[in-house]
Amino acid sequence: MSLKEQITEDMKTAMRAKDAGKLGTVRLILAEIKRKEVDERIELNDEQVLVILEKMIKQRKDSITQFEAGNRADLADIEKAELAVLATYMPAGLSEAEIGAAVAEAVAASGAAGPQDMGKVMAIIKPKMPKGTDMGLVSTMIKKALT
Repeated sequence: MSLKEQITEDMKTAMRAKDAGKLGTVRLILAEIKRKEVDERIELNDEQVLVILEKMIKQRKDSITQFEAGNRADLADIEKAELAVLATYMPAGLSEAEIGAAVAEAVAASGAAGPQDMGKVMAIIKPKMPKGTDMGLVSTMIKKALT
């Protein structure tokens, strides 16, 4: 079953269960997938759907940060609930220990000497990271390793 089919089935399940929160988020996902398919006149594969999901997750994280900074906990809670639903469709990323080992390997391979070489390290490590890996965490670990 493709990821798109799984999302459609989850929408049906949420409708039957009358789970309004999950249903709304799943509908947002399907709407974004449909928009992309119509705009580009293509049928999206799983990898392209994951790109859409990553973008939506990044948007939710940014929104949560903004809402918490503006003391809008009610809106931040809504975004957190959507983020939890979106995260269920992402493949499991690497653990912090695995990311740390990959960062150490990339720093050694690039010969990075300081924070100015962060781009070199990112260029080496980014293609090696599987989908679903938190690149913000990777970036933070690289910064820590280079300082």
